[in-house]
Amino acid sequence: MTASDGAAHGVRTAILRPFTDNDTRITLSMNLSNVRNYTPTLAGDEKQQAAVLAPVIHCNHDPQLVFTKRAAHLGEHPGQMSFPGGSHEATDGSLEMTAWREATEEIGLQRANATLIGQLDDIVTISNYIVRPFVSVVPDRVYDPDESEVAEVVQLPIAALIQEENYQSVRRRKPGGHAQRLHFFSVDGYTVWGATGAMTVQLLELTTSWRAPSQPEREIGPDQDLPI
Repeated sequence: MTASDGAAHGVRTAILRPFTDNDTRITLSMNLSNVRNYTPTLAGDEKQQAAVLAPVIHCNHDPQLVFTKRAAHLGEHPGQMSFPGGSHEATDGSLEMTAWREATEEIGLQRANATLIGQLDDIVTISNYIVRPFVSVVPDRVYDPDESEVAEVVQLPIAALIQEENYQSVRRRKPGGHAQRLHFFSVDGYTVWGATGAMTVQLLELTTSWRAPSQPEREIGPDQDLPI
């Protein structure tokens, strides 16, 4: 499917640039060797397993992350921002192969055109999945979303994600007294949060000088609205 085909079906790719020609340019680089050298924390395998690919477009001084906006009709997390990924299937052979298969299906990324860099820590989601994030450098091009799963493919600049005004976090109390810290990156109408937000925090802290504040900005109850 071409990009024009996607637009005709209400599916598109959004490529965002944080600056205009009249802005002062900010140079930014990502130290991806920190991901390559990182030893991730792995969760047990007793839960359902899934994998995602965090695709990095490593442009000169304007690196970007590629996200998908999940289709509105999906049963789980409709309309949310995520990295390409999904459940492990027996034919995949490994969770790494799961990530590549899902990236091919969802955004048309071919394994031969990408370079695997490393892994981030496993994340256990509220839906009881263990998600293993892989990080890869991918080509700077328009990606073709699979409209059965993906509403949009969105490329968000790292320089925009790390701007102070685009980030916030809250501690959300759960029934029973437990609490969970949630991270939110809001750029040009798109909000990355949840498990994907946590992965994005770790990736940015490993590869840039940005650090999430040590404490969330506020605490909210289980019935209060999230900042999305």
